[in-house]
Amino acid sequence: MFTYTLCFIKRKDEILLLNREKPQWMGAWNGVGGKIEREEEPLKNIIREMKEETGLLFKKEDVHYKGTLSWSDVGNTYYDGLYLFVAELPEQIPYVTPIKTAEGILDWKKIEWILHHENVGVANLSYFLETILSDQEIYEHAFIYEEDQVVQFKKKLLNQSLESV
Repeated sequence: MFTYTLCFIKRKDEILLLNREKPQWMGAWNGVGGKIEREEEPLKNIIREMKEETGLLFKKEDVHYKGTLSWSDVGNTYYDGLYLFVAELPEQIPYVTPIKTAEGILDWKKIEWILHHENVGVANLSYFLETILSDQEIYEHAFIYEEDQVVQFKKKLLNQSLESV
């Protein structure tokens, strides 16, 4: 079982991102989410985290499990990960940004901007975001780092639902 959850809240061609003020990914735009509490299921965690970080309340049927994301170092001495989710915010629900929160700054960013090959202001989203937004399949995404640099990224089909993790 992984330690964290991460969700990308989508509205048309934009994603609600958080520029975090604390590590990990301090100063980088990323989805919303957080640490899973003891005995908490990943889906319940991400719904709670979205409410805490954005004020938005989603029903469980509006949040879609998209797989996992893990990371380790080259020697595999450190390993952890998170559960990935996507939620769609209907465009008729107003959510005006930017918003300053305890976690950082929330703002809508165009998907095209997020995925731009020269964008250094986002977490490592270019490796997997397009897949989780457009592909109906569920994947396991894995990073291997050496001295904070990605040295390998792998993606493979995950043949399990969220209920079986």
